[in-house]
Amino acid sequence: MPGSITPLPVMLEEEDQRVYERLEPPKSIVVRYGYQKKVAELPYEGADKPGCGSKLVIRTNRGIELAEMLTTTCPNAGCGMSVSRKQLLDYVENSGGKQYPFTEDGKVLRIASHEDLNEQRHLESGKGEIIRIARQFIAELQLDMRLTEVELLLGGERIIFYYTTEQKWVDFRELVRKLAAEYHTRIEMCQVNAREEARLVADYEKCGQYCCCKGFLKVLKPVSMRSAKVQKATLDPKKISGRCGRLMCCLRYEDETYETLRKRLPHKKQVVETEDGIGIVLDTQILTQLVLVKLDHGPPAAYPLENIKVLGKDEANEWRRQQRELQQQREQAAAEREQRRERRRHGEPAAQPTPSTSAPQPQIEKDLSQAQDEQEEALGVEGEEVAAAPEDGEQPAKKKRRRRRRRRRKSGGGGGESSQAPPSGE
Repeated sequence: MPGSITPLPVMLEEEDQRVYERLEPPKSIVVRYGYQKKVAELPYEGADKPGCGSKLVIRTNRGIELAEMLTTTCPNAGCGMSVSRKQLLDYVENSGGKQYPFTEDGKVLRIASHEDLNEQRHLESGKGEIIRIARQFIAELQLDMRLTEVELLLGGERIIFYYTTEQKWVDFRELVRKLAAEYHTRIEMCQVNAREEARLVADYEKCGQYCCCKGFLKVLKPVSMRSAKVQKATLDPKKISGRCGRLMCCLRYEDETYETLRKRLPHKKQVVETEDGIGIVLDTQILTQLVLVKLDHGPPAAYPLENIKVLGKDEANEWRRQQRELQQQREQAAAEREQRRERRRHGEPAAQPTPSTSAPQPQIEKDLSQAQDEQEEALGVEGEEVAAAPEDGEQPAKKKRRRRRRRRRKSGGGGGESSQAPPSGE
């Protein structure tokens, strides 16, 4: 065939050449094929010995198409890249189980030749015109759907059209008839969601890496906002959304680790004991395993998880009861201070403290009288008139004081006042 490519001879080391000669043709090969990166384990009956990454021609339920060899699942006379069937099935189960795009329907026909590769390139070159005509038909029929990609199989037996739509069902029967009449082959319409659309047409993500959905992810599970909240990620949709407009798949990678670390931390408002005392948990940091605790004194402080102890239910309830009593005492003291300030502001006398009922009343009056005499003697006050003690429920009377003028001038008193002489006839 004109234009075919002649490959350069592969030069192997002597030891590698001997290992290659000892290898036997594989009996089963694991391949990857199609735009949706499906994986299949297919039997092989050829005499050639393909290696990992070789292009193969396979037959599937869709038709004849190209595929890429991943590995083998049979003892291959010492091939180091071969895996057992159990390892393959375990991998499929751990990677999504029934949702993993794995099949065993089909067969490996041969290793792809240069003519096969050139024919596939020739088909791909006319894909742009097919997309243009298909979109023109969609516009003429006024269908609520958007064409995403077109896949052409090697054998020309089928053309697969991938489309997206907001509707649950689109009547595209007339579109299929027009396309079949145009290309004289079998037409298959495949609806995809936003994530699968990104797998078909996306290239690089904002992180600078190739899109995970197109590179290695086979099961595109939905990602919830809970994963972003647990990982303390920003909740700005523009920063945590991928090419598909949905939450980025990489939020699922560490979700299990974050969940395991989060379960080790205490909950908010839980009572814990630290080296500085007992307090309440205000917040936690998952990756650093730090706990922010509010103590009775001082600002909140962060403690490592291994340096705190979560109190039991009874101990926590007892601590909360003590805290409520302390709070009530503080509020009562604050209310009393406020009342005293209000009395001083309005010029009212301060309330006398209520005497205790444990001591006898005469003894209390005696103590009060003695304290009053001592106060008058210290102030140098004579002849002070004091109102009687108020009865229960009454306000205390105002104390009236009268100072006598000194009738005699003290000798040697430099700062004393001059007393007036008594009137005559006294």
